[in-house]
Amino acid sequence: MQPEQLKYNPSHEWVGVTESGGEKIAVIGITDFALEQLTDLVYMALPKVGTKVTAGTEFGEVESVKAVSPLYSPVDGEVVEVHDGLADQLEQLAADPFGDGWMIKVKLADDAKLDGLLDYAAYKQQCANS
Repeated sequence: MQPEQLKYNPSHEWVGVTESGGEKIAVIGITDFALEQLTDLVYMALPKVGTKVTAGTEFGEVESVKAVSPLYSPVDGEVVEVHDGLADQLEQLAADPFGDGWMIKVKLADDAKLDGLLDYAAYKQQCANS
């Protein structure tokens, strides 16, 4: 996915929406900016398929040599797929955070939540100010 086409949580998670079988699926990951701040990742915890997520609440965490950081869902819905191999290949996350580094896919309960997220320009501005 192209970063310019995504929406962003202020807490550095990105979301892109695709359609599958007539349903809207949110693909969620963490941004390159967040990965640069965290540096060397050592652990990741992601939810199981079937888990309900709510916008603004934690769905998992990443741990680096510096800190443990919660991952916050940008949308409401149900986890329909988890990138299982990612936790064992954390370097893949840093190598391609907007592609192969996706974390979970969520069947959207309400795509109106997307309107409250940052677009690419607003997210870049937030990063520049932090």
